[in-house]
Amino acid sequence: MKWLPWKLYRFFKIFVSNFTKIWLEPGTQIGKDFHIIHGSGFLAVHPGAVIGDRCGVMHNVTIGVNMSGGVPRIGDDVFIGANATLLGPIVVGDRVRIGANALVLTDVPADSIVQAPPPKIFPNVSAMLKKGRGNSTANKADGETF
Repeated sequence: MKWLPWKLYRFFKIFVSNFTKIWLEPGTQIGKDFHIIHGSGFLAVHPGAVIGDRCGVMHNVTIGVNMSGGVPRIGDDVFIGANATLLGPIVVGDRVRIGANALVLTDVPADSIVQAPPPKIFPNVSAMLKKGRGNSTANKADGETF
């Protein structure tokens, strides 16, 4: 009968994790006042990760390992934006703001802001079509793939 609580725990853990898309293992060290700001979406935290006090995490965030191993250590009062990914043996200092779509692979000092690369803006599609009507080989010479 000693196995029954463990089996029940595993069943409910799998059910709840699949239903909520939030994967938090029991061994994960999470500080006080941890907030999952948008509960709809995906959140995966490696069981070895350490998250400080008063941290807020948006949806579709991954905190885990990369090919070199090791897990992130996140300080206090950190905000992690939507679709952000923190990988490897990195240290994120206190009061850091990590923007949406950021990929963090290196240490971040305290009181910093991490921003994803700016998006590339492509020219107007109608202008590209007008330009391409004359000679299709000219477009290939310019390196355009449209």
